Amino acid sequence: MDALTALELQLAWGADAALAATPQDRLASRPPPLETVALPRIPEDGATARAWKLANSAATRDELRRTLADFDGCALRATATNLVFADGNPDAGLVVIGEAPGAEEDRTGLPFVGPAGHLLDAMLASIALDRRSLLITNVLPWRPPGNRTPSDQEIALCLPFLLRHLMLLRPRHLLLLGAMATRALTGTTQGITQLRGRWTRVDVPGLADPVPALPTYHPAYLLRTPAAKRSAWHDLLLLRRILCP
Repeated sequence: MDALTALELQLAWGADAALAATPQDRLASRPPPLETVALPRIPEDGATARAWKLANSAATRDELRRTLADFDGCALRATATNLVFADGNPDAGLVVIGEAPGAEEDRTGLPFVGPAGHLLDAMLASIALDRRSLLITNVLPWRPPGNRTPSDQEIALCLPFLLRHLMLLRPRHLLLLGAMATRALTGTTQGITQLRGRWTRVDVPGLADPVPALPTYHPAYLLRTPAAKRSAWHDLLLLRRILCP
């Protein structure tokens, strides 16, 4: 994206308007405090316990991908065209987590390549980020039929693989896109409108310290609700401030 296009995107998001009641101290050396949230204890049936065992057996990302591709405990695998594992730079330190693949992602096997993905790329470019500077994945690696809302059981079956992936990546920050991804990783029952723009911490099994995480709106929601882009722009500024203090 060239500089003029980036500026036009920021203006469309309301970058020329006030976002807070008081000015931000952009010279502050310390980031805002983070709320710590522990992952909920999910009741485990046989399939969920097996998912945890298989996920934890993977010692590398390649092993995890193969294990996930062979996992037959989730019915979504049978209806999806492709496994959608991840895209981007695993060494970047920032992991962007969405909800589930859509039709275009299911066809290509890559996350965020449809209309929402194009908007996400533009959003990231507006704060000088691209897929070489982060890794993108989803809570669910398979598309739910008809893009329906995933069930709690489907999320519980896929979450062990996502958490193992995060343990292997050892990210420094997480960007959580949408309500479902935020709920899956924090266990909160609040809506995304109340959670977005507030740093929290996510406990990842196998990591000594919680990972700072910033919830924000999903790009698909922003396509349906353009008025929310101003708030999303504010969230991206918060992320950029932490990444480049």
